[in-house]
Amino acid sequence: MTAVAAETWPVIRKGAWPGGVTPNVVDYEAACAAFSWQRARAGVDGLPGGRGLNIAHEAVDRHAAGPRRDRVAVRWLRKDGRVDRATYAELAAATNRFANVLAELGIDRGDRVFTLLGRVPELYVTVLGTLKRGAVVCPLFSAFGPEPIRQRLELGDGRVLVTTAALYRRKVAAIRRQVPRLEHVILVGADGHPTEVEGTLDFGRLVAAAPDRFTIPPTDPGDMALLHFPSGTTGTPKGAVHVHDAVVAHHATGTSALDLHDDDVFWCTADPGWVTGMSYGVIAPLAHGVTC
Repeated sequence: MTAVAAETWPVIRKGAWPGGVTPNVVDYEAACAAFSWQRARAGVDGLPGGRGLNIAHEAVDRHAAGPRRDRVAVRWLRKDGRVDRATYAELAAATNRFANVLAELGIDRGDRVFTLLGRVPELYVTVLGTLKRGAVVCPLFSAFGPEPIRQRLELGDGRVLVTTAALYRRKVAAIRRQVPRLEHVILVGADGHPTEVEGTLDFGRLVAAAPDRFTIPPTDPGDMALLHFPSGTTGTPKGAVHVHDAVVAHHATGTSALDLHDDDVFWCTADPGWVTGMSYGVIAPLAHGVTC
């Protein structure tokens, strides 16, 4: 702080930390001086056997294979007040199933899987299962209208879209023929109920029928993991690529910016269709093994 700033604004001096929890960053200047990407990489494990780096392994499988396996990974409060919970072990099995679903559909490394979902458990299963398969996650904001959805599906060369039956009827059905590369539409039913919409597949049935074991293939840290499209308010939206190596930054900033601690329950207000909601509503907290 400069001398002028010190005279203008009084320094805020915090007392005891709430709940007795000491923040991960107490001295900002010291934390900056000590930071290095080499040290940040110590926060991720990498795939077993030196087979590379995959976001889904860091966010799920390494916890499911260790002492956090029975910790709640995702907790979801339904509109009727019921609470759904999935432990890291359960999330690992569910995401393995979805990775196998994609394999059965012929989806391979680099293929684009779009999501048009809100904050529902199936979002986490879709995102992490897609990353396990080596395919690319393309999140869409669920409030987009039909034309922004069509435009992004076309620009992103989408082969799969996972959405709800309601959103499909309102926003996708009318424009589907305009996206010929879109081969598969997978629908999530309300409250887990099966869907019966012509020309689509039912998420629950597919996942239930798939094996719960899957081995993540070798993944180069530079392999594409996510393709984010901005709002497009300044022109044609341009896809921004995030690679699997980005999980190093997600984990590091989860420590320093989000101040995540081992027993935290974390809520992210940002919609998962945007980069903040994906990076800090899904990847960072799960990479830390907390509940979100």
